[in-house]
Amino acid sequence: MNESKEPWKSPIWRSEPAFLYSRRPLARYVGRPAAEFLKIEPAAGVVLVVCAVVAMLWANSPWADSYEAVWGLEITFQFGDFELHHSLRDWINDGLMAIFFFVVGVEIKSEIVSGELSNPRNAVPPIAAAIGGMVAPALIYTAFNAGGEGAAGWGIPMATDIAFAVGVLALFGSRIPSAARIFLLTLAIVDDLGAIAVIAVFYTDDLSMAWLAAAGALIALAIALRLLNVWSAPIYLVIGVALWVAMLESGVHATIAGVVMGLIISAKPLLDPRRAHAEAQEMAKDGLTAEETERLVKFARDAVPPTERIQARNHQFSSFVVLPLFALANAGVALSGDLFATALTSTVTLGIILGLVVGKLVGITAVTWGVVRLGWGRMPTGTTWPLLAAIAMVAGIGFTVALFITELAFRGGDAQLLTDEGKIGVLCASFIAALVGALAVHLAAPKSPQPEESEDERAVEGAANAGLGLADCTFHSDSTLE
Repeated sequence: MNESKEPWKSPIWRSEPAFLYSRRPLARYVGRPAAEFLKIEPAAGVVLVVCAVVAMLWANSPWADSYEAVWGLEITFQFGDFELHHSLRDWINDGLMAIFFFVVGVEIKSEIVSGELSNPRNAVPPIAAAIGGMVAPALIYTAFNAGGEGAAGWGIPMATDIAFAVGVLALFGSRIPSAARIFLLTLAIVDDLGAIAVIAVFYTDDLSMAWLAAAGALIALAIALRLLNVWSAPIYLVIGVALWVAMLESGVHATIAGVVMGLIISAKPLLDPRRAHAEAQEMAKDGLTAEETERLVKFARDAVPPTERIQARNHQFSSFVVLPLFALANAGVALSGDLFATALTSTVTLGIILGLVVGKLVGITAVTWGVVRLGWGRMPTGTTWPLLAAIAMVAGIGFTVALFITELAFRGGDAQLLTDEGKIGVLCASFIAALVGALAVHLAAPKSPQPEESEDERAVEGAANAGLGLADCTFHSDSTLE
């Protein structure tokens, strides 16, 4: 049945519909189209590109001074004698980005427990490909910069941007086999995990053992609570904030706290979905009291893994608030003629471009070929070698985490110049990888749409996303609303 184009006519409304479902012009022509846009896979990548362009234009406009003035604004939080004092850019990079890495950690946990990473036969190729896609770019960068001032930037070209890479494949819709999309997603997740490890081990300041011990105690407490089957979200939120502060003060990058908390979150539901569904159906037979309705809501919530709920709740905030702010604060490089000329001949810029564009292609393709030939894993279903190589090119988009590592890599001396050269390299490499990768995917992907997922696969996915099927209010026929 078709969804109604006039949701305000639904008899479900007691008096009048919520604003988003009303017939007001602002809702019809701005609100609902914007809500639909946010559901599109490439939307996050589009917003990131726009914010990066805005940052570049701002940093090179007559108002360039205001760019540094805004993001360099000092903000202080004081609690008695304890004080946190950082610039707005640092609050975004150390604070908001912890939310992004928390979502990444949750996604990794889901994949390990019930996703591609839970099946060794499926998991080995993308995991091995991710390692190859990290090592090859790092080696290429090091070949250009070993012993030089830019040597510390070897971690920059290791990272693949999940939002951009998956967004590029999404542009081709059903022409891309489902297994190929999962291959890239798994590769990017493992890649992020590797980048996080690199940040934690190689790009940290001097360590404070007292704060590090406090962080360790908080992690142990969170794990103990999980083992005791404590499911209260506010408790883990308090521990997470305290862990973030401890990590920030310890010298280990504070965003690691987000990843750790994400990995601790349970990837299995509290309730058995089938039994909860059956009891919910039984309760609903003769109508529901207010108390039973509240219990039904708890059933719907607790029959879904917390990792699934957290991803659903935080994905849009991470994709459409955190990452755009990060791009605005970090992508603005003042491109004077001298800087651009210097960057074009800089081994830092060249190492990053070749590392991301060539290193990802060679590392991912070569390692995957070796794994398949040795019989340790299998090619993604429906994926040819040309298509896999094209996907490896797309993996060369290293925007978010690469820029993040660029901010951490260089210290002392010409650190600002090296950072600017690094950012130019990341932006140029990501643009080239996106353009060439998209063209390669267009040429290598099957010309006809690929078969849809099986009924079983759709059922599993639907159960994961919808819990008991009672969480979404989706109505059909002429009196419908979404």
